[in-house]
Formats: sequence, structure tokens, C-alpha cells
Amino acid sequence: MRRSIAFCGILGTASAALLLAVPHGWAQREVTLLEPDEAQAELTRATRESQRAEARADRFLQEAEEAGEAADKTARETAALAAQIQASEAKITAARARFSLLQNDRAELAKRLSDRREPLVGLTGALQTTARRPLALSALQPGSLKDLVYVRAVLASAVPEIRTRTAALRAELEEGERLERRAARVVENLRSSEQELQSRRTRLSQLETQQRLSSTEARSNAVRESERALALAEEARDLDGLVDILGEAAKLRAELAALPGPIARPSDLSATVVEFDPVPTTSSNSSARPPGFQLPVQGRTLAGFGELRDSGLRSKGLTLSPAPSAQVVAPGAGRIAFSGPYRGFGRIVIIEHPGGWTSLVTGLARTEVEVGDEVIGGAPLGVAGGGEEPVSLELRRDGEPVNPLNYLG
Repeated sequence: MRRSIAFCGILGTASAALLLAVPHGWAQREVTLLEPDEAQAELTRATRESQRAEARADRFLQEAEEAGEAADKTARETAALAAQIQASEAKITAARARFSLLQNDRAELAKRLSDRREPLVGLTGALQTTARRPLALSALQPGSLKDLVYVRAVLASAVPEIRTRTAALRAELEEGERLERRAARVVENLRSSEQELQSRRTRLSQLETQQRLSSTEARSNAVRESERALALAEEARDLDGLVDILGEAAKLRAELAALPGPIARPSDLSATVVEFDPVPTTSSNSSARPPGFQLPVQGRTLAGFGELRDSGLRSKGLTLSPAPSAQVVAPGAGRIAFSGPYRGFGRIVIIEHPGGWTSLVTGLARTEVEVGDEVIGGAPLGVAGGGEEPVSLELRRDGEPVNPLNYLG
């Protein structure tokens, strides 16, 4: 009976381990689980975006060290911090995707073990009953000794085979323990990334406050220009109309800036009349691509350029689904032409880029820039609302919408 008792111990241990392999409820409550295909896509995207954001942060920090002026240095330090925030956001997304994949693996393993559990538990119970049966009682029953000898003979040949077959089961139980440990590490990394993200957001807020205090003297003109932009927004029929109006204003500013300065009165009034070169228009100066163009926020693409929307109109840009309070940055260097709420689009930011380019970012919950501000590519614009409020990006060349994906740096 010693072999029977030992085998019962093996099966009892396996049955107890089956219960331990079930995913913990606390982890599922903390992290929203995704379907395997969606989780793998999110992991691939987030890993790629994290690497790109870290590369941008390193580049901005290098430029900050080489900057000669304090304002230029601060601007690049701010952009570097915003890129680091986006890197932390991407790491959090990647950790959530990894956790979803691990939970899916654990659920499949638990299902396989559950399918094997019922026959194992029944066999365990029968063998334990046999093991507890007194030998004297077996001797008093007719034929029981013969049956007992037969059972022991069968077990003597069956136990090695059963041990071989349960080796796969033990391996799966060990795999379950490994998945459990990996899930715990992923959750720990997730919490660490969230703490890092909060710390970087606090530092960015402090740096932005410092920037605003250092530029208070230049705010009077900015306030007047912002009020004028808001007035134009009230006059515009729709978002396209607002972009067109601001585009005309930008063209006028460019033409005025290109005018030559006053010319001294010649001593000889009969001198030849001075001929001025024609003012170059915005379209003639259009560059092949906006310099250093990038996406303003990280997130899953909801709609691409030219896709048919529910309204029946074609999309003029990209629509992204960011995480709540995700960092939004300037897609390229330029001048803030509009910053504030606009009907039906949340808070929006319109940036005039050199060479006749204009970008439009909508769906912000909070903006950190004002009309007239000069920003570099990657400078923080504000934060996204997230949830049901997507962030959209439109890129226009001389007023005509183009696909932003074709111009990413």
C-alpha cells in the first residue's frame, strides 16, 4: 500500500496547485484586460513609441546643453521633459499590454488544468479510500485478499506510467508559477512607471510656471492678440473657416514683415526711382515638408486620413485615442495662432509652421500655450482629456489638408 499512499500524495498536491494557478482578482481589478490580438498590437506600438520618445528626450537634452541663450535652453529642457513624460506613458501602456497577455496565458493554463482536475480528484479520492482500508477488514471479506493482490499488482505496473503522464501536468503547474511571478513583476513595474510619470509631470508644471513668470513682460501684446484670435473664432462658421481666416492673417503678417524698411531721402530728387522686389508669397516659400514633424500624442489610431466618418464626411487628418491626461506636444516648430476652446472640438491649438504649413490639434482638456508663443517641435501644448474625447491632428499645406503620416520625421 506504500505506493498507493505515495501516489495519493502526488495527486493531492497537484489538485491543490490547480487552485493556486487561477489568476488573482486584485490584479484584474487594477488593470483593464485586453484581447490577445489587441494587447499584442498595443505592446508593439507602445514599445516603439517609448523608444522614439526616449530618443527625442536625449536629443533635446543634448541641444539644451549646447544652447547659448537661457530661453532657448529652457525651451529644450521643457521639450525633453515632455518627451520623457510620453516615454513613461508608453511604458505604462506596454506594461498593461504585457499584463493582459500574461493573464490570457494564465487563463488558458487554468482552463487546461481545470479540465484535468475532475478525473484526478475522483482518482485521488478512490486511492485514498483504498489506502485507509484496514488489511484485517480485507482479510475477513470473501475474495477481498485476491482482489487486493490484484489491485496491488495493477498499481505496481500502472504507477510508473501514471507518473510519466503527470510529468506534463507538473510542468504546467511550474509554468503557472512562473507566469504568476512574471505578472507580479509587471504590476510592480507598472506602479513604478506611474510614480515616475507623476514625478515628471510635477517637474514639468514647475518648469512651465517658471517660464510664465520669466515672460510676464511680453504678455501684454499676447493678451491683445489672443483676444483678437477669439473674436475671429466667433466670426468663423466652422473649424475650416477659422483655419482659413488665421491663414490669411499669417500671410498678411509675412508680407508686412518682408516689406523693406524706410529709405533715406536722396539728396538728388531727380535720382532714379527705387524698384522694390516683389514680396514673396507664402506658397512660393513652401518647403517640401515641415521640419521635424511628429505626432502630438501617443495613442491608438481611431481614424486615418481620408476615412469616411459617421457624419458622412472624409477625415482631414488623424484621430487618436490617448490615455487620460496624456501629454500633448507641438508636432513641429512654429507660432501659436490659436489656443483655446472651440465649439464641438474641446480646446484646440493651431500652429503656423515655416514654409506655409499649418497644424491643428483638437481635443485637449487643458492648454499651456498662448497665442503668439513661439514653440519648438516637441514643446508641451497641454494634456488630453482621454476617455471618450479623442485627439485629432490636421496638417495643411497652403490651406490644403494633407496626410500627416507622409511627413513624420
